[in-house]
Amino acid sequence: MSDDIEVSVRKDHVAIVEIRKPPNNFFSNNLISNLAETFEHLDQNDAVRVSVLCSQGKHFCAGADFSGNSDDNDTLGLYAGAVRIFRCSKPIIAVIQGAAIGGGLGLALTADFRVASPESRFSANFARLGFHQGFGLSVTLPELIGQQASREMFFTGRRVKGEEAFRLGLCDQLVPLDEGRGTAISFALEIAMSAPLAVESIRKTLRGNLADRIEAITLHEASEQARLTQTEDWKEGIKASSERRDPLFQGK
Repeated sequence: MSDDIEVSVRKDHVAIVEIRKPPNNFFSNNLISNLAETFEHLDQNDAVRVSVLCSQGKHFCAGADFSGNSDDNDTLGLYAGAVRIFRCSKPIIAVIQGAAIGGGLGLALTADFRVASPESRFSANFARLGFHQGFGLSVTLPELIGQQASREMFFTGRRVKGEEAFRLGLCDQLVPLDEGRGTAISFALEIAMSAPLAVESIRKTLRGNLADRIEAITLHEASEQARLTQTEDWKEGIKASSERRDPLFQGK
């Protein structure tokens, strides 16, 4: 679908969707839009019943690139792409190698299931940067791991490693790093053996109005992010992150 994404459709009704922006696979408006388009096309392909979302390189998705090398500032456009992914109808299994950080965690939670390894790490690091969570995480994270565990992740921004993530329910299977993709494909094959119309119907019932809720919450998230990125704490958070040190926030 694009230079950043490679799609292969296997004969067993499983599609492999690979993000190719190694090593960090930072997301961008263009990448998320292309992923949305990819999954929309796969929804129309009767040969596909389930997709495996994976990444080339060290990390699944290390979130946004705050190094100054990106001029991607259209947050509402980014989140519109996220909503499109949530509106797609076929199951997705994500393979989390390395980090799923910030918006990368949000992307991981667009999937129905996650396969990770002990080396995987998950972080909602927004408050450590001085701003509000996004990508619909205000809805998806509490629904997955509960309100209290979500509060801890949001307030502290700490990194949750694979074994703890498995205990919390952030990932559904924990396997050695080199077995992640194979395990996800085997899982996808189990799903693909079920009646595809029934699976899509069941998924729609279980998700309910999730996409509508994501659309509404991302408008709020984007508004809060816009407000907080005007603060001194935001500047300090980004500076501290680039300098690999603890931030010194002043509440200003």
